[in-house]
Amino acid sequence: MPFSPWIEIDTRALQHNLGVVRRHAPAARVMAVIKANAYGHGILPVAAALQDADAFAVARVEEALQLREAGVDKPLLVLAGAHDAGELQQAAKWGMELVVQHTAQLTLLDNTPASRSVVVWLKLDTGMNRLGFSPLQTNELLARLEALPGVSRIAGVLTHLANADDLGDDYTKLQVQRFAAATADTALPLSIANSAGIMGWPSTHADWVRPGIMLYGASPFAVLADELQPVMTFGARLISIKTVQQGEPVGYGGIWQAPENLPVGVVAAGYGDGYPREMPSGTPVLLNGAEVPVVGRVSMDTLMVDLRTQPRAQVGDEVVLWGRGLPAHVIADAAETIPYTLFCGIAARVQRRLC
Repeated sequence: MPFSPWIEIDTRALQHNLGVVRRHAPAARVMAVIKANAYGHGILPVAAALQDADAFAVARVEEALQLREAGVDKPLLVLAGAHDAGELQQAAKWGMELVVQHTAQLTLLDNTPASRSVVVWLKLDTGMNRLGFSPLQTNELLARLEALPGVSRIAGVLTHLANADDLGDDYTKLQVQRFAAATADTALPLSIANSAGIMGWPSTHADWVRPGIMLYGASPFAVLADELQPVMTFGARLISIKTVQQGEPVGYGGIWQAPENLPVGVVAAGYGDGYPREMPSGTPVLLNGAEVPVVGRVSMDTLMVDLRTQPRAQVGDEVVLWGRGLPAHVIADAAETIPYTLFCGIAARVQRRLC
């Protein structure tokens, strides 16, 4: 019986969630976002599970290279684009598509011979104010891209939504209006929607949608989306049970004291594995399917739980930190963060399993 923590990746849940994407945006093609090691889930197994997607998107050239070297031949977009001649050469060699979002990339493509040309997407900044060109430049930029020797084809135009996870915020409508005005004169494919756009803003669906967090079973909104299935389950085991006397502190700093004589279990997972140190006492975990609360401060390798409601707990019992039966957003809310950071924070030493 392994006593080190693990994560299980449910590939059937990935496929189910891709189906949810298609139900929400049936007329759009799907570019599955698998950047950042597929949000901590494992880029290669996730790519294998999502073969029904129309394309993949990653953040960086090295992520795309990992997929290509593993034999993934699906259309593949690098969202940050290329930053130097070396990255551009890799993109051309391995058939990557690149986002163009600032003038240095235009210069790079102008200095690239046609023999190393690449497929590009033009990114417009409609209000995120992070990356992308002004929508007022759209027609000029498209004409310039068509003339650059380093561009073999313009695949489309895209933008990114800033506030789509807030259904009461009209900023998304403004971004859609700006994008529509900027692209009115082009017949190129368009892409706007992230997960929140897919689920909450049908006007953003356009030709291509780019789902991220919803593929992994977490809602982009503050409420749980019952139609999604969790993909990652973070598990560990009890490695010790002891009785702590009333009034005695538990863990570093003594921030929690036992209100009565009670059994405390030690779980073999901590912030060194990706369970947040800032998790407050009272946060639930599942012990043999039943909720028990975390107590005291999370350590690097362990956390403690109050076992008063589980007097029959034994060393070796399984604990679910989030996943099946315990949505990640519940844990993220307790830590005042978001599921993205939980998923991406899983440490390399945690074992990975496919199921």
